[in-house]
Amino acid sequence: MSSLKTKAIVLGNINLKEKDKLVDLFTLEYGRMAVSMKGVRGEKAKLKMAKEPFCFGEFVIENTKGNNIVTQVDIVDNFYDLTKDINKFYEGCALLDIIKNVATAQCESEIFIETLKALKTLCYENVKKYYVFDKFLIKLTEILGYSFINEKCSSCGATMKIVYFDLTKGMFVCPNCKTEASFKVGLDAFKGIDNLSQTQYEKLSTLNLPANAEKEILKILALNLEWRAGLKILKIN
Repeated sequence: MSSLKTKAIVLGNINLKEKDKLVDLFTLEYGRMAVSMKGVRGEKAKLKMAKEPFCFGEFVIENTKGNNIVTQVDIVDNFYDLTKDINKFYEGCALLDIIKNVATAQCESEIFIETLKALKTLCYENVKKYYVFDKFLIKLTEILGYSFINEKCSSCGATMKIVYFDLTKGMFVCPNCKTEASFKVGLDAFKGIDNLSQTQYEKLSTLNLPANAEKEILKILALNLEWRAGLKILKIN
């Protein structure tokens, strides 16, 4: 028998026999991991809150006959306030859904830290709808190695008064360099993405992007990550 202790965020769970759960963990040191939690479906179970999505804590995991079994959890935060706001809850669920698609069983500490920052900001700060999710999409795209924010045309270097986004390149381009895979981007959205990129999570509450650009920004960031990482991002209202 071997054991490990790791900080982790619960991504989801499914029922097992009797009162057990199979829990999907995203850990700081070991990436994504499936673990069993015994008896946690019981009303008086000590660890019943630790099985819930968004729960963040330090998990002690024993490996017994090839099965990873959680024996202890020190909960740091369960981000309960996300359940009080339907928009924040959906935004948080979309964030966890992305992690399920990009996280592996390898160490991905940078993505873990970024996820934790996003959840804390979403839960406790008064940030406008989409801003935290947008910021997370920008940072995750960069972590995955697809830097895409450029002030001038990525192809010819020209200053852009009219902007397009080229999905094949994952870059902003000018009208002269656009391709069939390019679509026009509003200047407010173009500048908004740059502002989001430069603003730290703890300062997002001070940001006020043009209302007409908010949905367009989300569309651009989601499409870019979908093309780069080959995943489908959960739609949020």
